[in-house]
Amino acid sequence: MRDVLVIGGNRYFGKRVLGRLIAAGDRVTVLNRGSASPPAGAIHLVADRDDEAALNSALGDRAFDAVVDQVCYTPRQAAIARRAFAGGRTRRYVMTSTIEVYEYEDSLVYEDTVVPVREDAVDPRTIPVRLELPWHKPEFRETHYGEGKRQAEAVFASTDADDNDATDESGDTAAGGTGFPFPYTAVRVAHVLGGDDDFTGRLDHYAQRIRSGAPIAVPTENRPATYIHVEEIADFLFWAVGENFTGPVNAASHGLLTTEELCAAVARHIPNGRTVFQNVDVGKVSPFSFSRSYGMDNSRATGLGFTFGHVQEWLPRAVAETLGAEVGKREGGDG
Repeated sequence: MRDVLVIGGNRYFGKRVLGRLIAAGDRVTVLNRGSASPPAGAIHLVADRDDEAALNSALGDRAFDAVVDQVCYTPRQAAIARRAFAGGRTRRYVMTSTIEVYEYEDSLVYEDTVVPVREDAVDPRTIPVRLELPWHKPEFRETHYGEGKRQAEAVFASTDADDNDATDESGDTAAGGTGFPFPYTAVRVAHVLGGDDDFTGRLDHYAQRIRSGAPIAVPTENRPATYIHVEEIADFLFWAVGENFTGPVNAASHGLLTTEELCAAVARHIPNGRTVFQNVDVGKVSPFSFSRSYGMDNSRATGLGFTFGHVQEWLPRAVAETLGAEVGKREGGDG
């Protein structure tokens, strides 16, 4: 039986990870601010992770085989966590990161073929950490989401921290490697789709506009992106808990998806709808439409042993899960 701590993770794919850990027979502890109760079978610790003293008090002398951190958004939070779990208090730290760490990188090369971005395009060991920025302000965190994750990764990857962990000076992050003094991996998650509990409202944005024929704002140069199904990312995080690789890893289904393809999948649920795209050069665009490319290479993860599905295979199911019941009700009511 593994002893696993999950920080946050009470909704969407986080709750699915909890379910998988409990079903596997792991001893699961959930730490949050007390706003949501953990599922049956989990131990509950209440603390604000931003309060280092409160976090340490809640943890007491507990140690864990693995920690899954679902809600690390800033380098300050990462620094507190790294200190809290230093000295061998966990053998593995799995941080949920994001595709948006590549925000400032050229993630695709447009020639004759599309080349997704690899993990080494953003090496966390080279990212400067700026703890003095106003990370405590929610509006700042929201507008600097990708950068907050980048710098959080940098804190976990740093070789400068005095945390008494065994250090491999090679810095090798190859398969099975332990090339970082703190035993972490940062799972860079693609855009997530699927589930009847998708709280983002992004697919509903398209459904509403297709139903009414309202314009869907997209960039003039609208680029494709990488996606992953909500169940697949839950599978990936559960799998990652039991592995021993370190450093960044991309988690994305095979294949890219354009806004047009996404809208076509939504439109199949709205027979009387109309899809109208409006190209804009400046201003707000619809979710899942990008003027720059968001494609990730998943070869590191596949080389480590994880098997991804293809976005085109699960897309219809994802749309049906999120919109099917709601759309079906409206369409049936119209009849």
